[in-house]
Amino acid sequence: MRRFLSLFVLTCCSSVLFAQQNVIDEIVWVVGDEAILRSDVESQRLFMQNEGARLDGDPYCVIPEQMAIQKLYLHQAELDSIVVNESQVIQDTERWLNYAANQIGSKEKLEEYFNKKISQIKDDRKEMIKEQQIVQQMQQQIIGEIKLTPSDVRKYYNKLPQDSLPFIPTTVNVQIITREPKIPFEETDAIKARLREFTEQINSGEREFSSLARMYSEDPESAKRGGELGFTGKGSLLPEFANVAFNLSDTKRVSKIVETEYGFHIIQLIEKRGDRINCKHILLKPKAAEKEINEAIVKMDSLHADLVAAKFPFEEAATFVSYDKNTRNNKGIMVNQNPEGQYMNTSDFEMHELPQEIGKLVYEMKIGDISKPFVMINANQKEIVAIVKLTNKVEGHKANMSDDFQALKSIVESKKRAEVLDKWIIEKQKDTYVRIAPDWQKCEFKYAGWVKE
Repeated sequence: MRRFLSLFVLTCCSSVLFAQQNVIDEIVWVVGDEAILRSDVESQRLFMQNEGARLDGDPYCVIPEQMAIQKLYLHQAELDSIVVNESQVIQDTERWLNYAANQIGSKEKLEEYFNKKISQIKDDRKEMIKEQQIVQQMQQQIIGEIKLTPSDVRKYYNKLPQDSLPFIPTTVNVQIITREPKIPFEETDAIKARLREFTEQINSGEREFSSLARMYSEDPESAKRGGELGFTGKGSLLPEFANVAFNLSDTKRVSKIVETEYGFHIIQLIEKRGDRINCKHILLKPKAAEKEINEAIVKMDSLHADLVAAKFPFEEAATFVSYDKNTRNNKGIMVNQNPEGQYMNTSDFEMHELPQEIGKLVYEMKIGDISKPFVMINANQKEIVAIVKLTNKVEGHKANMSDDFQALKSIVESKKRAEVLDKWIIEKQKDTYVRIAPDWQKCEFKYAGWVKE
């Protein structure tokens, strides 16, 4: 990594910039040719505080060290030409912004909390998310594939003192039966008529596709970008949508109406690049009226009574009655799709990993209990009526080999990954120019190599 040659210029520029804003700022760390400002540290501290993140130590020691480590990864990623999906970054940014605004109360309160405009908060977060995703890819490349045998896990377990055994949170297994309220033909016809009207307005030049998407599309993330989805491969789109989108060739025309599990779409091509496509869409979702929801609840009430009376097994009802395609062919068994959890692609869930409506019910249930029908929003953002059964519950406990092999294996894998990354960071420190402002050196850093003697 080249030496930091423009420190004086950066210092002057940052001083002028923050003097104009009547804010005192300073360069507190330099890593290679990258500076970390006091304001960077403070901004990150506020982001973490907003998300309820806990830090093990002084934030003004922990945060700049974390930022310095990230800069090591980013520099290596640049050398290795690692890039991320820009569309995914935008989606994750929008998701975070909506979540943060809901947590704090409103976007206005979010602006007040960060003392910045929403556009500035969004830009900051977008850059942060992009860097996080690059770092994750870089770490995965450094780590490679870790292979563990049962013997490796057993050795780890046997070396641990009893009072150091990891605590395994409560896990549950849940089956579900769902029913989608009937959508009246009148509602579907009205949706299609509206989309046909949009198509005529766009094709005639009366309205712009992007303007209509921002105003009317019910896909909130893409609507903010004028309906644009960003470059993506065919496999990342629903088959019905992809088949139409990838057959478009005229960027000025609009597709026929496409029905998917999310609702009804019209699509406009932006650009094709090899096997990837960028297009815009407008999504409208037919909605069930209260009458149809109540009718679905009545039918599920009847089903609930039959299940409680054991007229037929829950598995059979889930297979032949449930509307949810993801669980219907799995006897109603819910599968954990949390990518950050250790139980991904298994039927085990920690309580917080369940949809909120299900989690609240399951918390009070006993093994074998079947809930009464309730209304919830599914993954496609549709209102549905559901019944769930708690099939198993393992209370929180200290880990043991017979019950928790998979969890222990994940712990050992995490430990191995951390060891590989620690070694890489220590080696990278030796070849990297680092300067820390004197007042910021009085810390107990995780990695001692930052302060050169």
